[in-house]
Amino acid sequence: MGILPHDNADDALRLALSLDIPFWPQLPKLSFYEDMYVQAMEHFPGVVIDEDRLRIYVDTNRFLDEIPRYLEYENDQSAFILSDKFSKVYRRFLSLDLASYMAIRGQIISPISLTLKIVDENGKPIVYNDEMRAFAYAFIRKKLNAQYAQLRAKNDNAFVWIDDPGLEFVFNAMCGYDNVKAKDELTDFFDGIDGPRGLHLCGRLDWDFLLSLNIETLSFNAYAFGDIFVSYVKVKDFLEKGNIISWGIVPTLFEEFSEEDVVSIAGRLESMWKVLERKGVDRGLIVQNSLLAPATCNLLNPDKTDTVDKSFELLSSVSSYLKEKFL
Repeated sequence: MGILPHDNADDALRLALSLDIPFWPQLPKLSFYEDMYVQAMEHFPGVVIDEDRLRIYVDTNRFLDEIPRYLEYENDQSAFILSDKFSKVYRRFLSLDLASYMAIRGQIISPISLTLKIVDENGKPIVYNDEMRAFAYAFIRKKLNAQYAQLRAKNDNAFVWIDDPGLEFVFNAMCGYDNVKAKDELTDFFDGIDGPRGLHLCGRLDWDFLLSLNIETLSFNAYAFGDIFVSYVKVKDFLEKGNIISWGIVPTLFEEFSEEDVVSIAGRLESMWKVLERKGVDRGLIVQNSLLAPATCNLLNPDKTDTVDKSFELLSSVSSYLKEKFL
C-alpha cells in the first residue's frame, strides 16, 4: 500500500525509501487531494472536488459535456500524469536517483473501488452507470500506464499495482455489481496494462477469484488472512506460474504491533509456508517468489506515525532474518 499517516512529506519519503523496494507515499493527512480516490479523479470529466466539505462526486451533465474535450487529448499520455497539486511527494520521488534499487513501486486505486466509492450528483455510486463505469476502467488504465512509463524511466524493474479496498463488496448480494461482471471487466482492464500486473487489497474475499485473475503480483493482508489463504489449492498454481505473492505480515495497528517481534512474525509466516510445502510447493520457490510488506495502511493510531514507522523497521528486520535463514 502507498498510504502513510504522515503530514510531513520529507518524513514519509524517508520512510518509503528505507525499504528494498521503495514507493511514492500518499498522504491524505497532508491534503484532501492526497486521498487515493481524489488523486485518481484528476481530469476525470465532470468531477467536482469540494475541498472545504471534503466531498468529491461526478456531475452527470458535466460528464457528458466534457467528454468531447477529453477525446481531444485521450491519446496524450502526459495528460494522465499526476500533478503536484494532487501529490506533494510523487514528483520529488521521481527526481531521485532510483536506479540502484532492485525495483520501485507505484500504485493507483482500482476502477472497481473507485466506481463503488465515487458517486454522482444524486449520491448514487457511478459503478451503476454503465457508461461512467466503462469510462473509469479505461481512464484508470491510462493513468496507470502513464505512471508506469515515468517509473520505468527511473528503474528498469518498476511496477504499479492497483489498490482494491472495495473489491470485497462485489461478493455482497446487496452490491448490484456482481463478481462475475467484475472479473470480466477487471480481466479486460489488466489485458491493457503496460508492465507487470499487480493487485493489492487488505480485505477478505474469495481467494480463488483473485488467484485466477490475469495478474503477476498479489499483495494481501497475510497477518489477518494468511492461514485461510494458504489453504486454497490455487495458491500452488499461482506460484508455479512464476507469479509473486506480497505477504502483508507486519501489523501497523498499535495493539497488534505491540505483541510482535522479529521471531514471532517470521514464525507466523513460516507456518503459512509450511502449509504450502505440505501441498507440494517447493520451499525455494515460495521464498524466491515472495515479497514482504506491512499488513495494512493505518491512519488511526493514537501515536500518529510512531507505530507505522516502527512497523517498517520491523519489516526490514524480518526480511533480513528470513534472507539469512533461507538465502
